[in-house]
Amino acid sequence: MRVSVLDQSPVGEGHTGADALRASLELARHADRWGFDRYWLAEHHASPGFAGSAPEMLAGAVLSATDRIRVGTGGVLLPRYPALKVAEVFGVLAALHPGRVDMGIGRAGGPAADFPDRLRELSSLLRLPGSADVYPEALTAVPPVPPELWLLGAGAGSAAAAGRLGVGFAFAHFLVPGPSVRALQAYREAHLAATGGEGHGGLLAVRAVVADTPARADELAQAMLLWRARKDLGEDGPLPSVRTVRRHRWTGAESERAAHHARSLIAGTPEDVVPRLRALAEACGVRELMVNTLTQDPADRVRSYRLLAEGFGLSGTRPQPSVVAASAG
Repeated sequence: MRVSVLDQSPVGEGHTGADALRASLELARHADRWGFDRYWLAEHHASPGFAGSAPEMLAGAVLSATDRIRVGTGGVLLPRYPALKVAEVFGVLAALHPGRVDMGIGRAGGPAADFPDRLRELSSLLRLPGSADVYPEALTAVPPVPPELWLLGAGAGSAAAAGRLGVGFAFAHFLVPGPSVRALQAYREAHLAATGGEGHGGLLAVRAVVADTPARADELAQAMLLWRARKDLGEDGPLPSVRTVRRHRWTGAESERAAHHARSLIAGTPEDVVPRLRALAEACGVRELMVNTLTQDPADRVRSYRLLAEGFGLSGTRPQPSVVAASAG
């Protein structure tokens, strides 16, 4: 099982956006050492709870701060930008860090009618496998190893589109859990029909939080759920602290929204969370999970991912065998 990180650069109560960006870099360094497979940065605008408005910039910083982990965007909102500009950015990233760059693309943020055309242009500019050679000299820095293209979505339509294009697909289970199984099956079927193989098989982006005790995990989960409930009700703000949640009197509307989102949040100790994540991956037919964790205190987030890595037995957290040098006598 591959396990990866989806980082939305959360801004916690009492912290600044700059604090959140620095925390993202620090978490990425840990994820690199602990054996996570990918580290993706999300794109959000005008949201007090998220600082990552330019994921391609953060990806460049993370690539420079890490050694082996694949780094990408989850994702760049292509309708907001000219395809040529996106291609130039990822061309530079992939030229500087060949073999480590993922280009996750989303279709939100603007008119979607020309999204397929923008995607074809982007693929051609970067010389991605299977793309038409329409723009032979548009990029100065053509990367020796092109970035890996992934489409992001939360429905069967975007899943099938990714499959027909023969590119990766990441399903946002933490946003819309219901269609997960159906969407990923549609992706694999379309990929098989288009290419003769299932490829990567898709990945599932899930929201989870891990702590040393069930009580602590529940407190962190309640803080996340209060933030999400407030956001649904038009009160968008930073992630509340555990202390704030302890003193908070929930309204009926907040409790209803929290209960709704609790269905797609997995919280607990590693012994609780890891089996549930494995079962979810098996049910959806995926071999990779991308985990998103939101906490007010960056230290809680680092601890959560550390416990997750240990629970999955990732390479960077396994005990290393001792090496005894043989004497030459």
